[in-house]
Amino acid sequence: MTRARTTHGVPANRFDAPPGLPAPLPAGEHILWQGRPAGLAIALRALHVRLVGLWFSGLALWAAAPLAAEGRLVEAALAAGPTLAIGAGAIGLLCLLGWLSARSTTYTITNRRVVMRVGIALPMTLNLPFGLVDGAGCRHFADGSGDLALAVKPGNRIAYLHLWPHARPWHVTAPEPMMRSVPDAASVAAILARALSAAREVDEEAASPVIRPRARGPRLATAS
Repeated sequence: MTRARTTHGVPANRFDAPPGLPAPLPAGEHILWQGRPAGLAIALRALHVRLVGLWFSGLALWAAAPLAAEGRLVEAALAAGPTLAIGAGAIGLLCLLGWLSARSTTYTITNRRVVMRVGIALPMTLNLPFGLVDGAGCRHFADGSGDLALAVKPGNRIAYLHLWPHARPWHVTAPEPMMRSVPDAASVAAILARALSAAREVDEEAASPVIRPRARGPRLATAS
């Protein structure tokens, strides 16, 4: 067996990287957690399937209510039918897009960064070193899942459209990457908090000045 060669600084085995990562991890870096959004969470919470269903239901009711009030139930059903059919198709399409988005997404937390592999047709990888993270927050849901948003330090802006739907809602001017509907969000948030804390301690130690006593040599002259 021959050893893999390196060409132009890129390892020949870069495609042997762990799933969800663009390349093998460098020495000293390891995965702490890896996962993806839960089920159809993106369709429910990012594509707002429930609101779409309520909208089409309201339109159907608006069309059918006058006829039903006159006792013309068959005509009322025929009037509401096309709207309900279109609404069902729209909901089905949004559910499919949400499911595909969830299945094509991989979130990774290492001891040095957060990596978000997203995109259905055109996959994109977002590498977010802990040195660029200004803070993190978690929003919990009743099923135990949660959204983990990462505030980026000023001067390191990321385009909102590049992140969506993996972005904190309504933060357009200062986009924040967000890991959506992560299962068991409490434990994942604890892992992220420990990793951020450890990384900051290392950064502070590296940035703190080191004072060493100056060695005294023989005096060449003395003041009189």
